Amino acid sequence: MKPYAESCEQNRDPILTVLQSVFADRKQVLEIASGTGQHAVYFGAALPHLTWQTSELPVNHAGIHAWLDEAQLPNVLPPLAIDVNDAAWPLERVDAIFNANTVHIVAWPAVERMFAGIGRVLEVGGCLCLYGPFNYRGAFTSESNARFDAWLKARDPESGVRDFEAVNQLAVSQGLVLVQDIAMPANNRSLVWRKVDAG
Repeated sequence: MKPYAESCEQNRDPILTVLQSVFADRKQVLEIASGTGQHAVYFGAALPHLTWQTSELPVNHAGIHAWLDEAQLPNVLPPLAIDVNDAAWPLERVDAIFNANTVHIVAWPAVERMFAGIGRVLEVGGCLCLYGPFNYRGAFTSESNARFDAWLKARDPESGVRDFEAVNQLAVSQGLVLVQDIAMPANNRSLVWRKVDAG
């Protein structure tokens, strides 16, 4: 039985609209933390010009394989074992990276290491698209995000909705420049960076 996340169904079309634009000239995308695999098969089917590389912790690989086996998409690749904390990731270079709903789940040091990994594998000229909720100037953008943050912290005190400015500083440290900040449904954002130098 395939794993299923309702949030993937709810947000996939608005995210696809963004990716159709920002990944139009890309070739190989690394999806960090592919979760169930739902996004990978949906975006892979809609964006056949891309090679979509899934990745996850090994414990979640079986679920992703179930979605990939059903979809049989030639451009969506089986998951690599990637922990964002690892000092090396098992791939060389990609010209695009996508991640949804991770930076508020993992502890801040893991977010820092994730961006270090992004800096290692994203080639100059490459594009990073990050989806999720963010605070601006230390303030929540909605009551629902404030409630979500409280729920996250009750579950894990090291998690929580991150400040855009702090996340952007991590990106800048890896040679990335913000090119778009797009409002999404349910008080989320799609943040898009372009890598301009080696960081």
